[in-house]
Amino acid sequence: MTKDTTAGAANRRRAASGDPLGPNSEIGRKLKQYYDELVSDNVPDRFAQLLRQLEQAQPAPARKKD
Repeated sequence: MTKDTTAGAANRRRAASGDPLGPNSEIGRKLKQYYDELVSDNVPDRFAQLLRQLEQAQPAPARKKD
């Protein structure tokens, strides 16, 4: 069996198992879990205050005239 044939067989096994990412699926699941936890965390009060100040300091974007 050649290297290409072996790689093709491995890809077919992954596709047949319903797991298109193969061994990378676990990494993807962990990254998604980490992202979900990060997004659900509260923003520290000081950081939220700085964001509000930044929004107030920025001028409103000018509307385009068609």
